[in-house]
Amino acid sequence: MNKISSGNDYQHATEIPLSGQFLYTPIKNILNRIILPPIKTILDIGCGNGSLAKYLTGAGFTVTGIDPSESGIKNARAILPLNKFYCIGVYDDPQKIEETNFDVVIATEVIEHLFYPRELLRFARIKLKKNGFLLLSTPYHGYIKNLVLSLTGKWDSHHTPLWDGGHIKFWSRNTLSRLLNEEGFEVEHFIGYGRLPFLWKCMLIASRLK
Repeated sequence: MNKISSGNDYQHATEIPLSGQFLYTPIKNILNRIILPPIKTILDIGCGNGSLAKYLTGAGFTVTGIDPSESGIKNARAILPLNKFYCIGVYDDPQKIEETNFDVVIATEVIEHLFYPRELLRFARIKLKKNGFLLLSTPYHGYIKNLVLSLTGKWDSHHTPLWDGGHIKFWSRNTLSRLLNEEGFEVEHFIGYGRLPFLWKCMLIASRLK
């Protein structure tokens, strides 16, 4: 089956993405406080312009990044010339990355954009060390939030099909946990953040390779 390209024509800006304003601190906290140290090496899938890689490198981690966007990789290399970045996506051959046995693979706000989300997990599984962690963030959806969206008339604007390059999949804690389990990962930590409980803006799930 032919995989649809992640698209190397997506143009990344140089500034920190909006998600970084509420994502980066929880990610660092889960790396430092919840996942048992020592964590040294991280693969950032969908690294974009390198903003998260720069943040984590500054926190003492060794970060390698991949992204199918040529503009994103160009920007990432400009701000982190000593880090390794590869212009590839999760539909490409993981062996194109020289590094292996990463302690953690991170993919922030990526899986909701993929037609074939299992490929992200399979890519991560190949590059992780034994018992390594996969850390995923994605917009949160659940029964209560979906009900509120419907009752307040915001369903169309929230799930708009008019956003070119927008979200393809809409994940709940249950569906993402099920996908992880089916692909050989065991969920160990869940964090919902932004807004009120069960109306969370996004969720962060840490799973360990079985």
